[in-house]
Amino acid sequence: MAPHSSSLGSSLLAPRKKLQLARHALMKRIGGLRFDPSDFEITQLTVSVPNLHEVFNEFRIVHISDIHMGQWISRDRMEGVVGLVNEQHPNVVAITGDFVSFAFDPVVADLKSSLVRLHPKDVTLAVLGNHDHWMGADKVRAVLRESNIITLSNDVYTLRKGDGALNFAGVDDVMAHEDDLDQVLRKLPSLDPVILLVHEPDFADISSATGRFVLQLSGHSHGGQFVLPWIGPPFHGAYFKKYPIGEYRVNDMTLYTNRGLGANTVWLRINCPPEVTVITLQVVH
Repeated sequence: MAPHSSSLGSSLLAPRKKLQLARHALMKRIGGLRFDPSDFEITQLTVSVPNLHEVFNEFRIVHISDIHMGQWISRDRMEGVVGLVNEQHPNVVAITGDFVSFAFDPVVADLKSSLVRLHPKDVTLAVLGNHDHWMGADKVRAVLRESNIITLSNDVYTLRKGDGALNFAGVDDVMAHEDDLDQVLRKLPSLDPVILLVHEPDFADISSATGRFVLQLSGHSHGGQFVLPWIGPPFHGAYFKKYPIGEYRVNDMTLYTNRGLGANTVWLRINCPPEVTVITLQVVH
């Protein structure tokens, strides 16, 4: 979650960076940044996909989002999360942005050392979030490239198995005004199913209207971080006003908004644990 702006001025960035580094250092000294698997919820989701080739039946995508490295997520926690992800035996790992928060250089080594340990059967794919652009999109993309992660910045990745194909598309960050859905649509090679990665979930109103995507995976909202019984998240911000948490049906497309791994300014969650989502694709018979 973050202010609605395509950039963050130095007058706002500098004090937030100092606060992040100071708080992280304090919590590390008192032992408050250790990995505990019970802190993280593994959510199972099954999605029936029209026109999915049989070779992709039971295909597993593990979706994580909003790491915000160097805030609540420490190196120890991130390495533990990578272990949880690998234990799900994913075909593909999908990461939907905000790898960093308000600091880059102090966290980049820990981020890279964790991400490089992801071991999907096929590939790890990612899009950037608003914080990644604020910290420098090219720098974040370089870290991902060095971690064997393919960044889909208004681009398409086609996975082929036998006679079947499954497309993954990525729209660059909406809040930073870097999204170009038309470019993505031009690059789609066929009528095979397409799964879309985009940081901001409310983009689903636009993406679903094309009729081209079977599933959109997003983050950005952190699930609201506070979830009230029978009410849900009371806080709705820019680009997560309509679809802040969990599974939705938007036109003919499934949207899943992941609750994220980390936290940004507020290190508190109520009824909203950090999440690893395991998505199993099924053929429609």
